[in-house]
Amino acid sequence: MTEKYTPRTIEAKWQTEWENNSVFKVEETPDKETFYLLVMFPYPSGRIHMGHVRNYAIGDLIARYQRMQGKNVLHPMGWDAFGMPAENAAIKQNTHPGDWTYSNIDTMREELKSMGLSYDWSREFATCDPDYAHWEQVLFLKLHEKGLIYREMSHVNWDPVDQTVLANEQVIDGKGWRSGAPVERKALSQWFFRITDYAEELLTDIEKLDGWPETVRTMQTNWIGKSHGVEFSFTIKGREERLPVYTTRADTIMGVTFCSIASEHPLAVEIAETNPEAAAFVRECQATGTSEEAVEKLEKKGFDTGLRAIHPFTGEEVPIFIANFVLMGYGTGAVMAVPAHDQRDFEFAKAYEIPIKVVIQPEGETLSGETLEAAYTGPGTLTNSRQFDGIDNEAAKRTVAEAFEAEGIGKATVNFRLRDWGVSRQRYWGNPIPVVHCPSCGVVPVPESDLPVSLPKEVELTGSGNPLDRHPTWKQTTCPSCGADAVRETDTMDTFMESSWYFLRYCCADLNSAPLDRARVDHWMPVNQYVGGIEHAVLHLLYARFFHKALRDVGLVSCDEPFTKLLTQGMVRKDTHTCPEHGWRYPSEVKEERGRLFCIECGAEISVGRNEKMSKSKHNVVDPNDLIKGYGADTARLFMLFAAPPERDLEWNDSGVDGAWRFLNRLWRLVVDVASRTEEIAPATEMPKDPALKKLRSKLHATIAKVTEDIERQSFNTGIAAVMELVNEASPFLQNKKADTITLSILREIAEVAILLLHPYSPHITEELSRTLGHTGYVSQKAWPRADAKALVKEEMTIVVQVNGKLRGRLTVAADTDQKTLETLAQEDAKVVPHLEGKSVRKVIVVPGRLINIVAG
Repeated sequence: MTEKYTPRTIEAKWQTEWENNSVFKVEETPDKETFYLLVMFPYPSGRIHMGHVRNYAIGDLIARYQRMQGKNVLHPMGWDAFGMPAENAAIKQNTHPGDWTYSNIDTMREELKSMGLSYDWSREFATCDPDYAHWEQVLFLKLHEKGLIYREMSHVNWDPVDQTVLANEQVIDGKGWRSGAPVERKALSQWFFRITDYAEELLTDIEKLDGWPETVRTMQTNWIGKSHGVEFSFTIKGREERLPVYTTRADTIMGVTFCSIASEHPLAVEIAETNPEAAAFVRECQATGTSEEAVEKLEKKGFDTGLRAIHPFTGEEVPIFIANFVLMGYGTGAVMAVPAHDQRDFEFAKAYEIPIKVVIQPEGETLSGETLEAAYTGPGTLTNSRQFDGIDNEAAKRTVAEAFEAEGIGKATVNFRLRDWGVSRQRYWGNPIPVVHCPSCGVVPVPESDLPVSLPKEVELTGSGNPLDRHPTWKQTTCPSCGADAVRETDTMDTFMESSWYFLRYCCADLNSAPLDRARVDHWMPVNQYVGGIEHAVLHLLYARFFHKALRDVGLVSCDEPFTKLLTQGMVRKDTHTCPEHGWRYPSEVKEERGRLFCIECGAEISVGRNEKMSKSKHNVVDPNDLIKGYGADTARLFMLFAAPPERDLEWNDSGVDGAWRFLNRLWRLVVDVASRTEEIAPATEMPKDPALKKLRSKLHATIAKVTEDIERQSFNTGIAAVMELVNEASPFLQNKKADTITLSILREIAEVAILLLHPYSPHITEELSRTLGHTGYVSQKAWPRADAKALVKEEMTIVVQVNGKLRGRLTVAADTDQKTLETLAQEDAKVVPHLEGKSVRKVIVVPGRLINIVAG
């Protein structure tokens, strides 16, 4: 054993030993409690970043801790490998997307291994592997047979840069989630999953997810968007057809002064065929996406169709506008507009000089449509509403709905904001949809015996359009039903398909006869702890919940929800440096003079952006590989876990890394010293009589209790702080070169326990130090320490003393001091007496073991 801590040598040694001995490979063991720990698998973009280091360090801590609790832990890793970035990179580098992807996987796998992560690599797969793609196609056909997949013409979000369709969830602020390009609206024949069939269950079961952050639960609740309203129809003057609408604000029916329809609505299409101005406006509308977010920020524009709707209660005529903010995919594609009580309608009415009629008056105010500066959307009493006048607006929602039903022109109904999941993507690097199109038979599923439908190896990638659609031979095939010439489906599946069931495949990754082995899946599922970013709250996490329930309904899984607990880690942030002449600057391109920063190249003063998200474009990234080479993986992990609670953003601090490094060196020296002086001394098991040693051993077992509690409640940083305190308190005792056997036995116990407590955080150094103490086996397979109840019994306690709620002193007393004595001592304390002078004590409140509050006046 060397006296010096050399992380590169130690970490390489233990990583090799773990791998050679398959230490973390796991099998189904029926009589052992399971724990499935899963971190969201990465896209193989080429290199790991600090976000990966933090994410996977958190997951590995939990996995190692649960192993030490005696559980059979499944902790797998794989690669979310299909997608547009690989296709774009292949074009740029003149290579095949598969070659680029697998090369990146090889690089990132080695980087992850250098972190000492305790994965069961025998279960590794990439979603672009032929095996995985094969079984996903089988699942597609099973769900298609179940009636959960359909194809229809639809207006979709079109990314003009990636040249592919985006689901609404993939449109962020009107732009493609990957390319950042403004999204357009386009009519295409698309494949959809009937996620709306599960809307009610997806919403109701959120209540079961009490191990999820409330923010994520709320985001999913809002995205599903259950609403209670009324569906009714307007008569259209001079026409036989009616205009059906859905509203959640039936209480405002008397305030309707116009109706608006989507540009894809049949009435809009009909008018555009003969009216050039209408056609031009419809084309303008097509330049926006189909998501609510995309249209919400638009300037409100419309086109008066000349048609008039007849108000169902008053008989008044109101104009019908084609409006750029109405979407065909939501409700009926037509909206009753009440500008006095809806801000969007208010802005539109102001722009087109449409009357504004107030029908809800707030208590104590009188609003007028002529003087309103914004729509009033709060509660109140109905006015200007004929038979409904004087009714509270919430009660009026029910009353008006009943009136619609009595007239036979409408009914109360429930609606959801959630839309069916469009899974068609017009790209090459994805999993082919396993159907063919036959002129005689229509859409025909590919027989399972003919799967998988594989991508052609030779393909022309230009960055525009669908390469599979342009392929000269791949799409030509024969109909499985009649044998006639047919064409393959050239769309590939949305990559969220792959991430919607990968966690199930990990349970039986070696299975080569079916997608899933239900018995093995049921053995591990549901995932006990899932770790990943909150950015996946309504994309991956919602799709995965739906897909899991769909697979349950075709008999492939048993549980209702895939993820019991969810931890959403924060981002890693670091200061940025910007030069007005040269833009973003690396720290090495900046010099400091008298507390100010300047650009080395041009001398201009640098602007500092505090704690911005790490990004290559901003030159504020820290390369994990450089950190690991310089300090070791254990230091990198320890810093990441210590610098901030896992759910909070982590602010990068170089001195914090140095602090983690120094602590591990201090631990190293302590254990090496203890090992050299206690070869024949066993760890302490009883409380010593010496007060100082008794206090030290009590501190040790209090630390065990605290670290255990902190890990259980996922406060990982405070657990590290507790071990640091313990090491600091033990160090002075070690400096006594004449320490007796009892002292050394307690120091031996501290060394052994510290190794166990720190192992989930920094596994390599703790393995090495365990061997230094003469142990065999692997620390991760040892039992987690248990606090000695006797050592936790306090003989003394410190009580805070307050006067009228303000801290005035502290008492150190025997743990069994009775309440009356505590009250007396508190009032006689030298620091408290001045605050009681001239006052009478009215009440003394004692919180046992914590504080005394003297109420005086």
